[in-house]
Amino acid sequence: MSSTASQGEVPLGEAPFRSGFDAALTGLEAECDGGGPLEGTHFAGRQYFTGRLTGHYRDFGPYPWRWYLLDSLTRKPDGFTHDSVWCDGESLYPVSDPAKSIEQYCKTE
Repeated sequence: MSSTASQGEVPLGEAPFRSGFDAALTGLEAECDGGGPLEGTHFAGRQYFTGRLTGHYRDFGPYPWRWYLLDSLTRKPDGFTHDSVWCDGESLYPVSDPAKSIEQYCKTE
């Protein structure tokens, strides 16, 4: 799952997430698959991204749902105008070991 959603200017302490940084992931090439609306329809389709992790992440909820920032995109859907995308950790895979999600990769490295 991927998202370009940004909370904009949110007063300190009121954001619906906790930000963090994992230096070990900085620069790691990764792939993210997600979904998005298909223009002109009521349907969604698959979207694929490849880029480099920045090390930044956001945890949502009391049982953290972690999203990582993927930047320097070398693959993105046609018409995607952003330079980076937030990806759910379970939908994000290191190019060097695509059998593991980033969440699994972090637990074993």
